[in-house]
Amino acid sequence: MDTQQYKVKDGRHVDLADWATHENKGSESDHIEQQLKGTIEELKKWHARLHAEEEKGIVVALQAMDAAGKDEAITYLFSNLTAQGLKVTTLGKPTEEELKHDYLWRLHKALPERGQIGILNRSHYEEVIATRVHNLLEEEPLPNQLIDGEVWNRRYRQINEFERYMFENGFPFVKFFFNISKEEQTTRLLERMKNPEKNWEFSFSDVEEREHWEDYQDIFGDMLTHTSTDHAPWYILPADDEMYSRLIIARVMVEMLEEINPELPEISGKQKDKLKHYIDKLEKETE
Repeated sequence: MDTQQYKVKDGRHVDLADWATHENKGSESDHIEQQLKGTIEELKKWHARLHAEEEKGIVVALQAMDAAGKDEAITYLFSNLTAQGLKVTTLGKPTEEELKHDYLWRLHKALPERGQIGILNRSHYEEVIATRVHNLLEEEPLPNQLIDGEVWNRRYRQINEFERYMFENGFPFVKFFFNISKEEQTTRLLERMKNPEKNWEFSFSDVEEREHWEDYQDIFGDMLTHTSTDHAPWYILPADDEMYSRLIIARVMVEMLEEINPELPEISGKQKDKLKHYIDKLEKETE
């Protein structure tokens, strides 16, 4: 798989109409599933090394329309990894306390430690997506002079600078956008609505947000255009194909970890002697 075809190159203009929502991989489903299982095993190995080394952390941002597959991807992929090396956060509507601070303030407590992968199921990008679609800035306690024609470009710049700061401190970002078609979203929402066992996954806002579909598509494209950088790239997933999208995520994560190349810590000479002593002691207990 060439993951680069799904990567938004720095400076590229994005119109989501130009990006596939599916790759017609249905006939290869068994092969894709086998590839995915193997890639998850690679990911587990690299994640264990990242967690043991405790030098770098990775921030994974997931953004999409409702029912595009973010939650399922987290469950399918990341639940296979060492729990202590993971941190999953969903950034929803800002609380009263969070609105009293700058818009990136609440992100800090969601960031991973060194040795962890931090997963943002919805992220700081909500502040340039939903806030923009619904014109929510006027409801926030912001000075009027900050709400002008440049507010979104200013926020894009601030987000890029923040992600560069994190990258330069050992916490690279990687970001995945689930590009689902409106038709496929309809199918998935209806399944949630009609199946009593899936009703809990459904929210009436999921349907209400569809009224703003075209606005979201335009704003997603603008966001992807202005915030995919060499140090924090976006990957656009053909989200109608769930398994294939998961394979792309897994491959990108493995490639990223291979580049970081974390090493398992080696114990010192004195620790080796102590280790040998306890090995001998425990082996004698089994005799």
